[in-house]
Amino acid sequence: MLKGKVALVTGSTSGIGLGIATAFAEQGADIVLNGFGDAAEIEKVRAGLAGKHGVKVIYDGADLSKGAAVRELVENAVRQMGRLDILVNNAGIQHTAQIEDFPVEKWDAILALNLSAVFHGTAAALPHMKKQGYGRIINIASAHGLVASAYKSAYVAAKHGVVGFTKVTALETAGQGITANAICPGWVRTPLVEKQITALAEKNGVDQEAAARELLGEKQPSLQFVTPEQLGGTAVFLASDAAAQITGTSVSVDGGWTAR
Repeated sequence: MLKGKVALVTGSTSGIGLGIATAFAEQGADIVLNGFGDAAEIEKVRAGLAGKHGVKVIYDGADLSKGAAVRELVENAVRQMGRLDILVNNAGIQHTAQIEDFPVEKWDAILALNLSAVFHGTAAALPHMKKQGYGRIINIASAHGLVASAYKSAYVAAKHGVVGFTKVTALETAGQGITANAICPGWVRTPLVEKQITALAEKNGVDQEAAARELLGEKQPSLQFVTPEQLGGTAVFLASDAAAQITGTSVSVDGGWTAR
């Protein structure tokens, strides 16, 4: 379905991003991986994707907290791969605290990575996509891009920003062969969420699985975690020709969270 396409997925060395990159590779797309982690493990992932699916896979460890680095990541992808068809803005971080106690440096870091990096990546990618008359921009927002939770002011602000920015991108590119959409996952058992489960388990004096059930019960009516594979399938659909007239939307993959 995506043979001959090039996809750049930020934050793709693990979790949701790796699930999306894997789904794209399965459909024949060449991949640019990005993210932090152990160099040997990242190389194992890179080589594994390339070998298993017969696609070209490169890795760029750009620090997306810096706008210039985000833009250079995109330019480097085009230089090495010859084109850029799909940009998935996925990288993100989290911190929880009451507003009056929220560390300023944490606020700045979350906004820089979760929101500003989306702007910088999109701004760098659009000229290439407009030149070739084709592009798919997929922003990984969150259920928290549509609704709020206490103690997550920076994350909620950033993800609401991503949803709004996605709509503007769609309007500015309408009719040019480019689409822009957001995916809004509910709870996914990523390392980021695992930390929240651990904190809940310690707070309530229960084991990890009991805490996980409690976390799901608060928000996600299905009582099941969304998987990276499911999000990968959603991203593949949004990148496909079947979704050519879907733009400016937010697709909730949240087990009923935002249906309440």
